[in-house]
Amino acid sequence: MRSYASALSRHPVAAQAVGETAGEILEQLRDEPPDLVVAFASTHHRGAFEDMARALHDILQPGVLVGATADTVVGDGREVEEEPALSLLAARLPDVPLVPVCLQVAETPDGPAVVGWPEEGVGLSSLLLLADPSSFPVDAVLTRVNDVLPGLTVIGGLTSAAAVRGSVRLTLDGEVVTGGAVGVFLGLDVRPVVSQGCRPIGQPFVVTRAEGTLLQELGGRRAVDRLQELVGEASEAERALMRGGLQLGIVVDEQRPEYGRGDFLVRSVVGADQEQGALAVAETVDVGRTVQFHVRDAAAADEDLRASLAGEEAGAALLFTCNGRGRHLFDGPDHDADLVTRLLGRIPVAGCSCAGEIGPVAGRNLLHGFTASLALFPR
Repeated sequence: MRSYASALSRHPVAAQAVGETAGEILEQLRDEPPDLVVAFASTHHRGAFEDMARALHDILQPGVLVGATADTVVGDGREVEEEPALSLLAARLPDVPLVPVCLQVAETPDGPAVVGWPEEGVGLSSLLLLADPSSFPVDAVLTRVNDVLPGLTVIGGLTSAAAVRGSVRLTLDGEVVTGGAVGVFLGLDVRPVVSQGCRPIGQPFVVTRAEGTLLQELGGRRAVDRLQELVGEASEAERALMRGGLQLGIVVDEQRPEYGRGDFLVRSVVGADQEQGALAVAETVDVGRTVQFHVRDAAAADEDLRASLAGEEAGAALLFTCNGRGRHLFDGPDHDADLVTRLLGRIPVAGCSCAGEIGPVAGRNLLHGFTASLALFPR
């Protein structure tokens, strides 16, 4: 029978934090060793993270231990920002195959390549992945995974503690690395929930002219003209949101008869060329794709997360929330973690802030920004 446990310590001394969290996990699991432990430590513990990882591995004796450092640590309905914290999620998963993976970029005769893929994991259904944004090409890896492993669900994030290259700490089974990615393949259908925190405005258009990330024509008219038309029709509140950061939603699955929440890959509009009448977008957009402008604010992010979690049930959850959310977006602390707890119940939850969140949209594993991405474990 599956069982889950979580623990959060805010003790500033690393050894004490390990003792508190490991003790809680063992108590909740009735001294049964977990099959999986996922650990998140704040950057305050970065210097001691190697000792912490080995101690957790020795005390808990898990089948697989995976974890990372991050700016913000999630646990017990809290998002601990700018303070010491250690959060653990542990799972007893009898008869569920687990395959650990440590991926690194290596030079080969054909150029740089990602190495470390275990052959025995490729038939499993889910992959939890924690990566260093400064050294791991997660976009390219996800594109490859979508092509060669179409049934695999990837959930996770780029750890947010990467202000300086080499500052990230990742752990797999007690060993610590400072780059690449670590994770675990699971023979378990972990349900993904991706809340991009945006709402559409205006109407959808087909891209009729584009070059790379430069969006030149929408529905046969200059992209800038379409945007100016939208601004003219928008309310003052919507104009303020557009000035604060306009987004473009790109339909992922063009075969759907209608487009709604979860059907768009949202990317930022990063500039405009008035002379050409073009918009620059933080994503390549091909001719023939359907797009729609979006805006993001605290209200839209709250509404989208509530709608994404409506009707969901889980035995436990991992939460990967963008480092641009938290107090940066919402009026107070703990918004995403608290909402997850209130909507899913007092289930075990752990997680961290990310500099990019990984999760599927319309069946394709993608990298996101300003997103809350969740892995929901079945009861």
